[in-house]
Amino acid sequence: MTTAADDARHCARALVASLDDQQRHLVRGDLAEFDLRQWTYLPGQRPGLPMEHLTSAQRTLAIELLRSAHSPNGGDLAVGAVEIERVRRELATGSPPEGDRYWLRVLGDPDGDEPWGWRINGHHLAVHVVVTPGGITFTPHFVGSEPAVIPTGPRAGGRILGPEEDLARQLAIGLDPDQRTLGISAEAAPDDILTRADPVADPTLLPEGIGRDLLRPAQREVLDQLVQRYLHRAPAPYAQACWRDAEAAGLHRIRFAWAGPTTVGEGHYYCIQAPDFLIEYDNTQDSANHAHSVWRHLRDDWGTDPLRDHYARRHTAA
Repeated sequence: MTTAADDARHCARALVASLDDQQRHLVRGDLAEFDLRQWTYLPGQRPGLPMEHLTSAQRTLAIELLRSAHSPNGGDLAVGAVEIERVRRELATGSPPEGDRYWLRVLGDPDGDEPWGWRINGHHLAVHVVVTPGGITFTPHFVGSEPAVIPTGPRAGGRILGPEEDLARQLAIGLDPDQRTLGISAEAAPDDILTRADPVADPTLLPEGIGRDLLRPAQREVLDQLVQRYLHRAPAPYAQACWRDAEAAGLHRIRFAWAGPTTVGEGHYYCIQAPDFLIEYDNTQDSANHAHSVWRHLRDDWGTDPLRDHYARRHTAA
């Protein structure tokens, strides 16, 4: 059975091998580059190889690389963000876009023994993968959808972030009056996720919310489903490890906060905090038809802990 690291290595090798010299120059980079942690989910150009200039075969390899960083459902979500961006651009221009405005980087050498990684960034999609001998990490992980509800075509009415919104609303609506004083942080939602594209996510920016231990069993089940919805964007072994870490730290330390009305179609926000990760979701722009969601791992973002462990072991061995 192959691992996520094996799949990533295989996909990255195939993609790089398919490129010409100019494309290879654009896509390759160093994992230690100072700008690795500079990212955004807003429109605009990025460093790297533009996907809109790939051949059909190369684009297929790029999508395979993207899917290698996800569970099957997570891969559908990431690819769905790319597809909805095409819808947005067609609605804005009146004609189908000719290519996808996302940028790829392969950082380090997937053929070597040292840590390496890759990233894909563009409007409403940001995926960052770091591979070390000790493991693979997948965050920061951002998915957005504009529009949040697909207006036309064969997928009209579809919502790629629908479960993320519906589970949270179910939990917020179900809070009793005493729980609401903790779980509803504000009558109005902020205009975006609060951590934005910060290189280091600051959990103190988030409202405190209500602890999982203050929820009834049925409410805890909804909260757990919501958390798992984000964790299982990644391949199962990593998602399961994240949940085991949360259990070890104490599930009572997971907190949930909602801001804004709970009525469907009105702007809203929520966040979830645990000792090792945070989650944010905001749908306020364009009359609450423009959703942002992010999963940050407070130790593993950018592969920080696995990289630190790798170099510490190498130094000890030396």
